[in-house]
Amino acid sequence: MLSVGLTGGIGAGKSEVSRLLDRLGAVIVDADQIAREVVEPGTPGHAAVVAEFGEEVLLPDGRLDRPALGRIVFGDPARLAALNAIVHPLVGARSAELQETAPPDAVIVHDVPLLVENGLVPLYDAVVVVDAGEETRLDRLVRLRGMSEDEARSRMAAQAGREQRLAAADFVINNDGPLAELEAQVREVWRRLLDRRTG
Repeated sequence: MLSVGLTGGIGAGKSEVSRLLDRLGAVIVDADQIAREVVEPGTPGHAAVVAEFGEEVLLPDGRLDRPALGRIVFGDPARLAALNAIVHPLVGARSAELQETAPPDAVIVHDVPLLVENGLVPLYDAVVVVDAGEETRLDRLVRLRGMSEDEARSRMAAQAGREQRLAAADFVINNDGPLAELEAQVREVWRRLLDRRTG
């Protein structure tokens, strides 16, 4: 088994790399997906978030209003830390459960947006960083995700700097170019991960 951390700044294209690795045979443990699951209505995580932030972060059906919550926490480090203190331990516990059930020869890719920020690098056998320039990322967030430029810059500023992420990387995948280039890089990184697993 090989445990791999996959990360990248918002808008870098980490989700696309995760999809490509999934197709190549990786077992994907998606921290964002788990983070949504652990705060579904009826869970302890949901109750804790509502207790901390109030019912104004709820939609009429009782689910969390993620954009409303995002507006509260991004740009306010103390509120972001409060949210992370609720969600991150729950995500960590669920991720560990998923890893334990994977086949013994698996390459498990943990898709973790805040891997560097949360000091998680030592948990993995290898770290893959998806990198793209600031202007590329800003363009994707505004054009593809519908964020305002201010909101996009705020989200980017809430994460680790590019240099900090790159310093943590065993492998860097550059995603400033076209999809074909990305796919070739992902295939090469996958080959090297398999070598590490069997080495």
